[in-house]
Amino acid sequence: MRCPFCGHEDTQVKDSRPTEDNAAIRRRRYCPKCQSRFTTFERVQLRDLVVVKKNGKRSPFDRDKLTRSIAIACRKRPIEPERIEHVVNGIQRRLESSGESEIPSSMIGELVMEVLHGLDPVAYVRFASVYKNFREVQDFGTFVETLGGDGEP
Repeated sequence: MRCPFCGHEDTQVKDSRPTEDNAAIRRRRYCPKCQSRFTTFERVQLRDLVVVKKNGKRSPFDRDKLTRSIAIACRKRPIEPERIEHVVNGIQRRLESSGESEIPSSMIGELVMEVLHGLDPVAYVRFASVYKNFREVQDFGTFVETLGGDGEP
């Protein structure tokens, strides 16, 4: 594993343990050249996923992009980073077990909306504002009204 700080190619594993949900192995690594420490995660990948965008463009599934999108929606909310990691693991497992290698971006967006709806109403509305491309303040109001008093869309 290459050191992300100095690029040295020979790093050492100092500690390995499974993540809380046993979906990955967390490895603490050490670079003998610059003495930096960093963490890597090893996950099972069932298949290579390709995301098909609305314009037809295809790109490899980017787990980090999914994590960043959900983390932005959850920013300043009482949601632990481990919970976000658990959500991302669940979404990725659902995509990989769908049997399809090409996944429409809309399917990923709907899965995120479904999970955020149950996780945090503010994060749900934040994500929806980007996913559904709200342009006016009224778009927020209309969307929130569709939630009703019980939080169901």
